[in-house]
Amino acid sequence: MARLKTIYWNNNTLRMIDQTLLPTTLVSVDITDVKDVYNAIKTLMVRGAPAIGIAGAYGTYLGVAHLPESIDKDTFFDVLTKNADYLNSSRPTAVNLSWAINRMVRCAKTLVAEPVQKIKDALLAEAHAIYELDLKTCRAIGEYGYEELKGFTTLLTHCNAGGLATSEYGTALAPIYIGAEKGKKFSVFSDETRPLLQGSRITAFELAQAGIDVTVICDNMAAYAMSLGKIDAVIVGADRITRNGDVANKIGTYSVALVAKAHTIPFYVAAPLSTFDAVMKTGKEIPIEERAAEEITHGFGKRTAPENVKTFNPAFDVTPGTLVTAFITEKGIIRPPFTTSLPALLDAPHA
Repeated sequence: MARLKTIYWNNNTLRMIDQTLLPTTLVSVDITDVKDVYNAIKTLMVRGAPAIGIAGAYGTYLGVAHLPESIDKDTFFDVLTKNADYLNSSRPTAVNLSWAINRMVRCAKTLVAEPVQKIKDALLAEAHAIYELDLKTCRAIGEYGYEELKGFTTLLTHCNAGGLATSEYGTALAPIYIGAEKGKKFSVFSDETRPLLQGSRITAFELAQAGIDVTVICDNMAAYAMSLGKIDAVIVGADRITRNGDVANKIGTYSVALVAKAHTIPFYVAAPLSTFDAVMKTGKEIPIEERAAEEITHGFGKRTAPENVKTFNPAFDVTPGTLVTAFITEKGIIRPPFTTSLPALLDAPHA
């Protein structure tokens, strides 16, 4: 089974698949500069909360990698901090980005008395560690998720939370890949995910590459598909989850959760602990990124709306925790009531 690797370190460069070209062109690009990492995140060349976090980690290292060893230590840390703020501003909703960048900065600050080269070496090692942690985390999510979902056959997902959104296995798609390894044949309905069609361009692409049975449907077909009995369960990823279980994910997720509830279909969210925000109490506090009007008015280069028409283009919506059946994490399945189960998890020493 072929699983695509969207981002990894290769020969002193950050290599990533350019997801803006999918599904027609599969090409990887090499990045050696912090500005190019910022642009890759901003333009969705790399996307998916865990993958964005990995990119941010390596971007933090690249921002100081070429500084001379003789640089003044205060200047070094000033550059590091400015680059961290710069990268953090690229996409505000996915908490994994700030989590990874903050971890990188903390790593550097623990070595403030050490030579610059030793700090840079430690930063690269820390970025590698974040990458390896994501690999192990996604595998664990897949194992726990498979045990939870193996009684189902047909799953619906929204947007992309597979290998192309992480280091390899993905979050929402990880149980499906683990299932394939174990001989379980899941079928997947993939919402196309307007306006940028991550479901049809990316999820369907990687599932087809892996030999998984996948069917693309328009976003407004999910409810009807459920009414026909075609969907056993829903599984999605997340960009941020608050202490009460509210979930920020790609726009349209809230609608899917509502229609799943109406049809008594379980709605699962698969995410690593790094996606859980230990501070934010509810989804009302989550910053929601709004993107350019052209994504709606000029779908993939062709005008699809009248000139000068107003648009509203939030990249994410917030699904109330009351609509979530359970969270699938690397620590196991987290079940309601989330107002008690999530704080207990997030406040534990390992979190």
